Amino acid sequence: MTNAIEVRSVTRFYGRVHALDDVSFAVPEHSILGLLGRNGAGKTTIMSIMAGQDRQSSGEIEVLGHTPFEHAPTLAQISYVRDNQRYPDDYRLHHVLRIAPDFAPNWSPDVAEELADSLRIPTKTRIKKLSRGQLSSIAIVLGLASRAPITLLDEPYLGLDVTARAVFHRMLLHDYEQHPRTIVLSTHLIDESESLFDQVVIMDQGRVVTNGDRDELMASAWVMSGTTDAVAELVADRPVLQRTAVGGLTSVTAALVLDDDTRIRARDLRVQLAPASLQDLVAAYGADDAESTDVKVERA
Repeated sequence: MTNAIEVRSVTRFYGRVHALDDVSFAVPEHSILGLLGRNGAGKTTIMSIMAGQDRQSSGEIEVLGHTPFEHAPTLAQISYVRDNQRYPDDYRLHHVLRIAPDFAPNWSPDVAEELADSLRIPTKTRIKKLSRGQLSSIAIVLGLASRAPITLLDEPYLGLDVTARAVFHRMLLHDYEQHPRTIVLSTHLIDESESLFDQVVIMDQGRVVTNGDRDELMASAWVMSGTTDAVAELVADRPVLQRTAVGGLTSVTAALVLDDDTRIRARDLRVQLAPASLQDLVAAYGADDAESTDVKVERA
């Protein structure tokens, strides 16, 4: 499978602050990658570098086989929509839709019109007067209607209600099936979005903590809940990502592939097993060590 984006040992620092630290991963062509992690994990920084709007301090990044920074032919193939997109003060929706095709060779006016109607974006109100959700709606129109070979969506639906988010998901999948492209989506609404992803990258504190095929990642960790002694016996020396204890009960997110012996032991010990969701994995990898009288959270 051809990779549309390759990130190799990328580091980005601002003074003494390392926003990215030896980041490596690849995004296969015509796939949807979920870029996940806590605020400050480095997601926006790596997306800015992919988009050619920033440059790494060291390492290499290739988009469609080229370094994107100051490479006009590659930049023309990228649509990057940030959560803080800015527009001229007097702009209304029709201004954006009029100039967008000049920057998006594959622009679809039909998709733009359908999205603008379905998301109920006001047409007569100046953009600077729109709500957070309405601004996100304009960003979604730009991102999807561009049909760019590389589409980067950084928190595209901040402030959107559940109906608008459903419209976004439906339109993204429908147009992606009709016009395949490579999409990188950064979001905190993981449970709602996980079904979209083919690949997943989870970041924390400027590093990639895990990445790979979505289904394989979700099958690689399980949540075990029961009495503290029973869970400890079942987990034994398995890698623990996160442990939460309340009174005599413990819940553990552990990295393991569940086999029949483990299932039988869990049943005998009365330990409940549940597959870890992407939300569980992001929470586990992003957890800080903390301790209190009633609740203890540990990060292995």
